[in-house]
Amino acid sequence: MTATDRSIELVNAAAQAAADRLAHDIIAYDVSDVLSITDAFLLASAPNDRQVKSIVDEIEERLLKELGAKPVRREGDRDARWILLDYVDIVVHVQHSEERVFYALERLWKDCPELPLPEDALKTRGKAAEHAALTGADGADGELS
Repeated sequence: MTATDRSIELVNAAAQAAADRLAHDIIAYDVSDVLSITDAFLLASAPNDRQVKSIVDEIEERLLKELGAKPVRREGDRDARWILLDYVDIVVHVQHSEERVFYALERLWKDCPELPLPEDALKTRGKAAEHAALTGADGADGELS
């Protein structure tokens, strides 16, 4: 089984929204062969809590406006270190850069096929490392990159 056309449509719209809000290291995996609860995971990160929230808000707004999709669940808002949007067909994880490194979700899903993403989303690869080098790896919480 592979991700449905609807799932791929949601992933692409969410990835573009995340890229438009300067998310780092956007990647999507087709997890439909190993999970029965969803087709795809989209992962993105940001160097501070405020930007994590901004990315999540943009994804939610864009998917509702363009595709009529509302998440059935939104978790992690309080601390904004890792916010999860569950759209049933896809699950979006937007993490603070520190959580992204610590939990390393890519390692868990590395055997799943990567889904193609819009060019803007692909350009975000390596941005977290670039940002860490520029800020001395302290994250400069509170500043948008």
